[in-house]
Amino acid sequence: IDCVKKKLSMLGFILTGLAISRICLIWIIIIDGLMHVFSENMYYFSNLFEYLSYLWVILNHSSICFATSLNIFYFLKIANFSHYVFLWLKSTINRILPLLMGSLLISWVISIPQLAKNINDEKMKPRNITWQFNMQISDFFVQQVAINLGIVFFFTLSLITCVLLIISLWRHKRQMQFNATGCRDPSMEAHVKAMKVLISFIILFILYFVGYAIEISYYAVPENKLLFISGMTTTAIYPCGHSFILIWE
Repeated sequence: IDCVKKKLSMLGFILTGLAISRICLIWIIIIDGLMHVFSENMYYFSNLFEYLSYLWVILNHSSICFATSLNIFYFLKIANFSHYVFLWLKSTINRILPLLMGSLLISWVISIPQLAKNINDEKMKPRNITWQFNMQISDFFVQQVAINLGIVFFFTLSLITCVLLIISLWRHKRQMQFNATGCRDPSMEAHVKAMKVLISFIILFILYFVGYAIEISYYAVPENKLLFISGMTTTAIYPCGHSFILIWE
């Protein structure tokens, strides 16, 4: 509604982008899981696997980018530092989102060609029932790093933001100990609320990587369906859980 009225704020844009990317990402995870479990042969020999792979990269990077933007927005609005770099960032907060969107485009440019190369390599290889690991571990690791390079960048930004917010909270708490009034401090509550969101994001995203690693290991033992279901379930906890926490807070 705000977008139609041309009154969409930066925070509104971030939350809208995060919501859309999360909803689509959850559907991609569900469809991918159902196709793996119930129709694996048709899935791999059709173009659906390729389309979902591209969509997963685009939506996954978009989701982490918008979540990182939200974390940085919380940090700049709530944290309190006197360093000139922080003050400059705080005064130019409206320019940070375009920079992050540019970083998102760069991550797509790096990841999508690498993903296309992986898919084409697999098409050239003879396969049995499913996707086989016919490459060296080092080569596979390099390919996964290239595909997830943008993810690592955005996650690092969120981690740095969380650490700085903890430092700001610790400093603010020390100041409040010298000026204890017995009243509730709105700044302290804002710090704690932002910390809950950032720490939950980091914990859930680590779980997401764990689930992703479990799903990758499934391709080494494709007969173990339970391994894939466990990985898929762990992966889905991040987009669902973090969204619920944002709504709750």
